[in-house]
Amino acid sequence: MELKLKLLNWSTGLPVAMLHEKTAEKIGVNSKERVLIETISRHPIKTSVILDTIKGMIKEDEIAVSSELGNKLGNHNGRKVLVTISPPPESLNFIKKKLDKKRLSEIEIKTIIKDIVNNSLSEVEVALFISAMYERGMTERETIFLINAILKTGNRIFLKNKLVVDKHCIGGIPGNRTTPIVVPICAAKGLTFPKTSSRAITSAAGTADTIETIARVDFSLKEIKEIIKKTNACMVWGGALGLVPADDKIITVERVIKIDPEAQLLASIIAKKLSVGSKYILIDIPCGKNAKVSKKKALRIKEKFEELGGHFKKKIKVVLTDGDRPIGNGIGPALEMKDVIAILDPKQQGPKDLEEKSLFLAGKIFELSGKTKKGKGYDLAKQTLKSGEAFKKFKQIISAQHGDINRIRPAKFKRDFFAQNNVKISSINNKIINDLARVAGCPADKFSGVYLYANVGGELKKGDKLITLYSDSKARLLEAIKFYNKNYPIGFK
Repeated sequence: MELKLKLLNWSTGLPVAMLHEKTAEKIGVNSKERVLIETISRHPIKTSVILDTIKGMIKEDEIAVSSELGNKLGNHNGRKVLVTISPPPESLNFIKKKLDKKRLSEIEIKTIIKDIVNNSLSEVEVALFISAMYERGMTERETIFLINAILKTGNRIFLKNKLVVDKHCIGGIPGNRTTPIVVPICAAKGLTFPKTSSRAITSAAGTADTIETIARVDFSLKEIKEIIKKTNACMVWGGALGLVPADDKIITVERVIKIDPEAQLLASIIAKKLSVGSKYILIDIPCGKNAKVSKKKALRIKEKFEELGGHFKKKIKVVLTDGDRPIGNGIGPALEMKDVIAILDPKQQGPKDLEEKSLFLAGKIFELSGKTKKGKGYDLAKQTLKSGEAFKKFKQIISAQHGDINRIRPAKFKRDFFAQNNVKISSINNKIINDLARVAGCPADKFSGVYLYANVGGELKKGDKLITLYSDSKARLLEAIKFYNKNYPIGFK
């Protein structure tokens, strides 16, 4: 059926189309089914999309599209398009094949990834693929196919500098905001560090969420190259660059269903590092009974990362770190950034555990890249931090990303909790603390979160502050208080 495009001035995060109920009935399509939209032009643009139907707002000769879909179709309001029923994509058969415990070929994985990028698969179907990877696993060969497929659908950054380094943490640990400390330490000593990060999946904040409290994180590839040229580094959101669009779409669904399959974790990290031309890559895997992975699983993942590094001819070093407790004091984008600045600024005193881990990681990158001899990296990292060089570089990077370190503000509402007796903290449940910060509004509310006054092993006297909850919403703060009282995350001796 021939219809007119109606561009809607709203974004959904994914391409969305809507038809009048009567028009949908004439075409023979129901809500949540697929339609194929094709522009009537010399060089037609085709796209498959999941449909919604409504009674009003849209005329019977129109199809309304979100801004994402409008951009793809040329942003011509009133433009004529052909709308027909779209058959289920072939990739659904391949997803079912994986659910049946069968291995997928390179072509089959390429087809699935292509359909994800083209929005030929709905969020429910993408979730089915994630679940299939989670339940059935992927072989090393399938994981390599997945990496190549994700890489092929996106853009690439090519940098001339030979010392291009990168790091990644598999996440799950509250606080642990090492990247904004490690990047300027390394960049201050001449290493090129194009750090692209995702937003939070299961935690209270990702690196991109944290940097966004004081600077922009969404730039074009051309702008990124200029930032790197000026500063040796960047700290940006990878989703804005189109480097690995398939991965970004998968992560969007992972964030909702809170599942992060091992094969996708491996593919996501390696594809991102390859897309920016990294040659020396440090992977941080926090592990333990209170972490995302056990030590046994961490060792297995470590081995797989190193095998993939050999396949793609990259120097990959994997370090296993303590994942049984939060790192730093702040949990949530702005609170984590306050910790970062307190560590980088020689005039301030930040959380010692976060500082030590950052120095350890930066030191390993110096050694991996050959900047220093083995065993000398930590000393160089510490000297760079304590001299103020790293803070100067950090401010330079933030300025290049149109930011200001003084942009952080306190949340509108807060609630303090105090120690009821003289106590020693014996445990802090990472998952509950992360969930508590999310109930308070993280990561969307950048200034919400949890502030810990002491970590595991810390001693408090009766009446000392234990934690503070922050939120920009009074209703969310009240929900966080209820959650805290019901799911007490801190154990005492």
